[in-house]
Amino acid sequence: MSKNQPPVYPDEPQIPLLPNMLTAGNLLCGFFAILTIFKGMAFENGSSEAFQYYQQATYLIFAACIFDLLDGRVARLCKCDGPFGREFDSIADVISFGVAPALLLSKAVLFVLPVDYLGWAVAVLYFLCASLRLARFNCMAAAPKKPNQSMDFVGLPVPMAAGAVVSTMYLVIDITAHRDLIIPLPCQILMAVIMSVVSLLMMSRVIYPSFKHVNFEKRGTITAILLVAAALCCFIVFPWIAPAIIFLCYLLYGLVVRPLLSRRLRRVIEVDDDEDEPKAPNAQ
Repeated sequence: MSKNQPPVYPDEPQIPLLPNMLTAGNLLCGFFAILTIFKGMAFENGSSEAFQYYQQATYLIFAACIFDLLDGRVARLCKCDGPFGREFDSIADVISFGVAPALLLSKAVLFVLPVDYLGWAVAVLYFLCASLRLARFNCMAAAPKKPNQSMDFVGLPVPMAAGAVVSTMYLVIDITAHRDLIIPLPCQILMAVIMSVVSLLMMSRVIYPSFKHVNFEKRGTITAILLVAAALCCFIVFPWIAPAIIFLCYLLYGLVVRPLLSRRLRRVIEVDDDEDEPKAPNAQ
């Protein structure tokens, strides 16, 4: 660079408003979930006041899942997804689906495991795997696309991993809320095992279907409509059970069921990617 020439800086990235506002909603839900967890930590472990704050934190993490589901879809509908949205989404996901669930599980359920610091070790494993999963996804999304490249997820998506562990914890807390808030040791061990398995699945090569490319303009089937209606009814009638069942079904589908299905059955169950949509989804 010549001494007489002014320095040249990279161009500012384009920042679409609507999808990034949804990503900001995801980030804020994760931030307020962490603040709520800290409020619960101010009370005695196992107290009703602490559990109330921990339940509020689960609601915020679920809300972050909804924002994360919408931001990528809106970006594709607006045809304005790009590298800024992918990076911003990853930052939000680290907070909402990495830090918040790890902190919540370690304090709400795993804090009284018989081995000292075992709960923190499981939480650290989850947090590291979630962060590495997001970094790996960004590298794969930025790489040149190959012919006939699948848009399925390699490894369990981070939002689904967070939903699986948090919804299971929410179910455990709801059950123990009527039993003097004492979480039995088998339930604590079960949560530690589930969190460890979910952590490893995020970094695995297990294939999970992506539902971010659903085209709502296509004609639906009666079966699909009935299934969605039944799922909504379950959420309303059994709000403490339905989330855990749905997230765990997704987890088991990629791990156990999908490898046993024929291609024909996969086409029936899973949604094909839209050919006219951009091939750069937001980070997972």
